[in-house]
Amino acid sequence: MGEKTEFRPGEHAPNNGSYIEIGENDFHMGINNPLKITLKAGECFPETSNHNRKWTKMGNN
Repeated sequence: MGEKTEFRPGEHAPNNGSYIEIGENDFHMGINNPLKITLKAGECFPETSNHNRKWTKMGNN
């Protein structure tokens, strides 16, 4: 089993890093002006700007 890559608001960040919101079904299409956040391991993900979005880790940081 691999590491989880998408997170919902209220879940805890597995690692320190920067995260970006993505569309629920359109990861490759992208979204306009996605929220970007930086969290430490264990911190909760905040609400997204749209209830159909999730959080994912940005790049290799």
